[in-house]
Amino acid sequence: MNTNAFALRHIGPREEDQKLMLETIGVDSLDQLIYETIPDDIRLKNGLNLDEPMTEYEYLLHIHELSKLNKAHKTYIGLGYHPNILPAVIQRNILENPGWYTAYTPYQAEIAQGRLEALLNFQTMVMDLTGMEIANASLLDESTSAAEAMSLLFSVRERAQKKDNINKFFVSENILPQTLSLLQTRSTPIGIELVVGNEETFTFSSDFFGAILQYPGKDGQVTDIKTFISKANEAQIKVAVAADILSLVKLEAPGKFGADVVVGTTQRFGIPMGYGGPHAAYFATKEAYKRDIPGRIIGVTKDTNGNRALRMALQTREQHIKRDKATSNICTAQVLLAVMASMYAVYHGPKGLKFIANKVHNTASTLAKALKTLGYKQVNTVFFDTLQIKTDSKLIKKLAKEKKVNLYYPNKKTVTVSINETTSVRDLNYLILLFAEAAEKETIVITSVSEGNNISDTLKRTSEFLTLDVFNTYHSETELMRYIKSLERKDLALNHSMISLGSCTMKLNAASEMLPLSIFKWANIHPFVPKRQALGYLTILKELEDQLTEITGFAATSLQPNSGAQGEYAGLMVIKAYHESLNQAHRNICLIPSSAHGTNPATAVMAGMKVIVTKSTADGNIDVEDLRQKAILHKDNLSCLMVTYPSTHGVYESAIKEITKIIHDNGGQVYMDGANMNAQVGLTNPGNIGADVCHLNLHKTFAIPHGGGGPGVGPICVAKQLVPFLPGNPVKKVGGEKAITAISAAPYGSALACLISYGYIKMLGAEGLTESTKIAILNANYIKQRLQGSFETLYSGERGRAAHEMIVDCRPFKANGIEVTDIAKRLMDYGFHAPTVSFPVAGTLMIEPTESESKAEIDRFCDAMISIKKEIDQATKDDDNNVLKNAPHTLEMITSNEWYFPYSREEAAFPLDYVRDNKFWPSIRRVDDAYGDRNLICSCTPIEAYIEA
Repeated sequence: MNTNAFALRHIGPREEDQKLMLETIGVDSLDQLIYETIPDDIRLKNGLNLDEPMTEYEYLLHIHELSKLNKAHKTYIGLGYHPNILPAVIQRNILENPGWYTAYTPYQAEIAQGRLEALLNFQTMVMDLTGMEIANASLLDESTSAAEAMSLLFSVRERAQKKDNINKFFVSENILPQTLSLLQTRSTPIGIELVVGNEETFTFSSDFFGAILQYPGKDGQVTDIKTFISKANEAQIKVAVAADILSLVKLEAPGKFGADVVVGTTQRFGIPMGYGGPHAAYFATKEAYKRDIPGRIIGVTKDTNGNRALRMALQTREQHIKRDKATSNICTAQVLLAVMASMYAVYHGPKGLKFIANKVHNTASTLAKALKTLGYKQVNTVFFDTLQIKTDSKLIKKLAKEKKVNLYYPNKKTVTVSINETTSVRDLNYLILLFAEAAEKETIVITSVSEGNNISDTLKRTSEFLTLDVFNTYHSETELMRYIKSLERKDLALNHSMISLGSCTMKLNAASEMLPLSIFKWANIHPFVPKRQALGYLTILKELEDQLTEITGFAATSLQPNSGAQGEYAGLMVIKAYHESLNQAHRNICLIPSSAHGTNPATAVMAGMKVIVTKSTADGNIDVEDLRQKAILHKDNLSCLMVTYPSTHGVYESAIKEITKIIHDNGGQVYMDGANMNAQVGLTNPGNIGADVCHLNLHKTFAIPHGGGGPGVGPICVAKQLVPFLPGNPVKKVGGEKAITAISAAPYGSALACLISYGYIKMLGAEGLTESTKIAILNANYIKQRLQGSFETLYSGERGRAAHEMIVDCRPFKANGIEVTDIAKRLMDYGFHAPTVSFPVAGTLMIEPTESESKAEIDRFCDAMISIKKEIDQATKDDDNNVLKNAPHTLEMITSNEWYFPYSREEAAFPLDYVRDNKFWPSIRRVDDAYGDRNLICSCTPIEAYIEA
């Protein structure tokens, strides 16, 4: 056994286990199984051209050496990214803890109460600091959040404004440049006209439906948003405010002035810069707009026993359900980062945050006084942390480079300096020395910072925040460590058992892939530093792009999209730009199979396209003739097809090349959803199948952990004709020669998380990647075979094989009074997270084991499913007091003095022997979603608020 081989550690089934599994399936070899699974005409003729795999030890040495190419200089650039201090207790117990980073989105609330509480804390923190009535559980980055705010305000226009087609949106010229770029990307396809200007001279015309302000502005000046919002309200113009969350400790909450939406990033709350991400954005608004909020909301409800319980609220509003009627295609949050930011607030509390904010402001004020003494003109009259200095920026830049200091130079006569949490008195004196040398004067030595008073009385914060116990209790490391652990114990993650979610690929997130995230020179690089300071990042990101380009069979890759939904949107916008370059802007028809994931139609609408749905056949495949007819019918205006491969039903459709040819013959391009790329790598690829662009979920196929619902990374890989249109960035040159405007805030999206996928590919190599795909297919077909006789597989390939996932039909069990949800809840008693419930077919389970699960774990899962089928057989439609309807069973139930159920406690809690060895106890009974939606509570409100009148 080659213990140095990473593939040996990543892939679950041992060689001897694989033989037994193949025997069970009824094939002689793994190659025979692959032959019977994947159509021969799409198989790759040659292996992947990648470097030889590294051992884990070699990789860690390699990544450490590359980190030395990054230069962690003192950075005061600002523009939405700031150095900060990540408390070690949060780093060790959350960021580096698989109990937190391997968890899935909390759709199964009964085994996700810990994450849900942390996210409720996040929402409460955001609502308190912004002064708004409701907040979601995070978005992808500040610029995306601002674009979602614009879309929401457009959606909720007054009836008269909609009737008169009022479509102008005012954007302050002091908005962050990356946010302006993203607003430009998002506005045009949906018919919004941006007007950029000075808010102090803005005419509040009835031609405008909304506006967005930056608070403080990109240059540091804090404008009078109170007066602006008041005038806007009088003119029926709704206002969004992009606010620095740390500044809101000192500045009054925009909600107190009547803002309609407040957005921003929580990066300053202990989240590493990571060359641009991942970071949790926030989005807060008025309760009147709760059904238009993008992303997810965590709400309070009760369980079967009437106990307080948390769950994802308003689930019918989830974008994958609303499809082309969705207000957004966002389905990924930044949960892991939101949890970290919430714990930063819990750890510091209101007093700690005031100390940090005062330190930042006082340091900036002290620097301003020193620069004035040195003869510099500092033009910001009201500021929080950023000074705007009028001087020869070229001279300052030369000296700053020599002294290894990063400042921001917006033009030849301006330098801005953004102070941050890490700025010490020593750092302050070093900055003063730099400016003194430039002025050829004696420096001024500061021994301590003086109290600043550079915020006008009308904008000073007077409202309280973070008053609840959770923010005023856990201020010692011992207490916070125990609080975090108490929440972790309520969550089932991959460190406990297999999470067999179809379409979600919950594979191993290897420790060797995760370790670099904590290395200082990877974590603490600003996305807008000069390239020479980020050579380690640029080396890795370029190689990762090349790796993904090779794997997908395309010509180039952009890593900018920071979620799968963003990748979808980027892919369609690149196609749109391509058609426009050929003077065919009229091509706006997007064909989407009825089986597609719901974000597909939502994305197409966001990209300004008209969705035409194509039919599926009785066996779940795309109806080729229906697609052909619709492609021909719309050939003059056909833009693209959105298709998932293997299909959402878990089948390699043999007609896929015919399908892509039909689209090309009729003038369209093919976008392939990369959700199921785990069934392609090394065996086939989108380029070989005939696609023109695909997005990849690096948080699925390429081992970035789900983190409880994010981070996600969704790069796009494109064919040669689309390369010139890959997305750019207004601050850093990236993308194609004819780059579309930004898709996400940072040039390379969530660059820090990309290290994980780089390591995954680097350590597996071509052979390991291909073997992983084969074993994913083996594991799925083994489950299919083992469940045969208990559960019917809904769809199979032409030779009876599943791809890397399958759908089992639970609809027949309705005759016994059992719904698919009952099976999902009962699996918790067996120690498992449910597979994907009722997607893509209602009343079914979609199962995907991944390649990293062992035969022993898969057998435990199959034993559980078969045992549950026996329980179903014993159930009757007229009796709902059974072990399935009452699932999950909590420790409180099992240890109660009273037992009213017609089955034993042992049957309820320990249905199979293996459960005794590693019992996971759901912390609540089944949640009451209907009650929660009737009584929407989305913050850590005192218990009295939960009592029905």
